[in-house]
Amino acid sequence: MTTDPIAEADPIAQTVASLMPAARTELAELVAFTSVADPDQYPKSECEAAARWIAGALDSEGFEDVEILDTPDGTQSVYGRLAGPEGAPTVLLYAHYDVQPPLDEAAWDSPPFELTERDGRWYGRGAADCKGGVIMHLLALRALKAHGGVPVTVKFIAEGSEEQGGGGLERYAESHPHLLTADTIVIGDTGNFRAGVPTVTATLRGMAMLSVQVDTLRGNLHSGQFGGAAPDALAALVRVLDSLRGEDGSTTIDGLASDAAWDGITYEEADFRADAAVLDGVELIGDGSVGDRIWARPAVTVLGIDCPPVVGATPSVQASARALVSLRVPPGQDAGEAKTLLRQHIERHVPWGARVTIEDGGQGQAFRADTSSAAYTAMAEAMAVAYPGETMRTAGQGGSIPLTNTLAGLYPEAEILLIGLSEPEARIHAVNESVDPEELRRLSVTEAHFLRKYATAPTA
Repeated sequence: MTTDPIAEADPIAQTVASLMPAARTELAELVAFTSVADPDQYPKSECEAAARWIAGALDSEGFEDVEILDTPDGTQSVYGRLAGPEGAPTVLLYAHYDVQPPLDEAAWDSPPFELTERDGRWYGRGAADCKGGVIMHLLALRALKAHGGVPVTVKFIAEGSEEQGGGGLERYAESHPHLLTADTIVIGDTGNFRAGVPTVTATLRGMAMLSVQVDTLRGNLHSGQFGGAAPDALAALVRVLDSLRGEDGSTTIDGLASDAAWDGITYEEADFRADAAVLDGVELIGDGSVGDRIWARPAVTVLGIDCPPVVGATPSVQASARALVSLRVPPGQDAGEAKTLLRQHIERHVPWGARVTIEDGGQGQAFRADTSSAAYTAMAEAMAVAYPGETMRTAGQGGSIPLTNTLAGLYPEAEILLIGLSEPEARIHAVNESVDPEELRRLSVTEAHFLRKYATAPTA
């Protein structure tokens, strides 16, 4: 790492490079906590222990007012404040320490909660999403402290239930609106368009979820005796779900626009196929460019279906079936209105007079950043230092970070930037999640330079 020209020319980069072995040790300690914010899967004590670890790290870095916040969804977030020079702007640094479940642990090439190095990458659940983001923030601050100090006031918030969508921190922030006030907010929970391509995420799709249950009979029936005339609830549900897509796989919800265009960075289809590991011969779904489909248009996904598993199934006509449906909502569309249209569509397309029960799930609004702001100018300059020869790109993010819109609503004057370690090879939310330590190093250098440049940026 130290042979890179940036490390030879830039003292901050040299310091970050020297801190990388300790950063790996710290990330390994964080990854070891099975901090899935679902007590039905993992003990709540694991999340609490991870929160204490982060609080201890902030204490060690001289943060004041370090506090573990009990949020309304029963989880904990960690807050701290590091005072900067008088009159300096305030920057809020965000990451989350809760993680997705590991899925099939046997499918991992190494234990999911044991940070393991292979082929130059560090593997482990949360290594990129988003425990690595916690370490990224700490590295940037440590590098600045080694070279004259941190030139801004820093507020640090680490969320404990981002992946489960409990909304605890959002509701806590709404009840304590002065806690997270800042001039600029850096959300460390996205990633570069690909490794080595410095990227700020300028848009996020929102999300709306519904649970859909279809009932047709008082109980299951023998398929030989009654099949062919008895209405099958599972077949009815399949019909409903199929109605949400056109022949080419495009999302087709009655009344919901799905023809917007993306005008940012180009995502080539061949690159997308490789990033998404699409099988040979299988077509991509939808129309328009890849950017149109994943960043600018709504996308429906069936997240799960309750029905008999193949193993142990009996020859029965099903009396009831249920599915969880997710709708990603692009900027420019209201998530609540989109959810209403999804509900109405489902109700209209239930066949055979079957009874349908629809329950609301989570919801979050889409986000679009102001890329002309002083903070974006400072970030572009910082990325040019950390990635010599590269210029900052702006991309979309198909996923949702509901807190982003909460903060935008609470602090409409604040500038919000989204960066992070979740480039395509990181495989976040999947088995064998990993982080590229080179990305961790360069983005830590980026953030340190950003804080320096932003401290002296002209205000509007």
